Amino acid sequence: MSEIDAGDLLPNDRVQQSVLNGDVTQLTRGASNRYASEGDTFEVTSVERRTLGDFTDADAQREGSESLEAYKQRMKRVHPGDFEWDDSDEVLTYQFERRD
Repeated sequence: MSEIDAGDLLPNDRVQQSVLNGDVTQLTRGASNRYASEGDTFEVTSVERRTLGDFTDADAQREGSESLEAYKQRMKRVHPGDFEWDDSDEVLTYQFERRD
């Protein structure tokens, strides 16, 4: 187990606060960088390689969005420029639990 800075995995204050509140329990980042491993800060409980096409409404809700469609729209807003949702894009999904 290693210690990581929350800012390395959690991109902004709103997400960090949502994790602390227990509202966000999963976060997906691009597969080119690995930000955490199981057992790290925030008790990372799993790290899974997936594609965006694997995502469901339940995944989107764990990431703080109402639905998969709302999550897709949020990703377009926070990744300005050439971002396109491509079901075949590989990502790493980190599931975690709040440590007391």
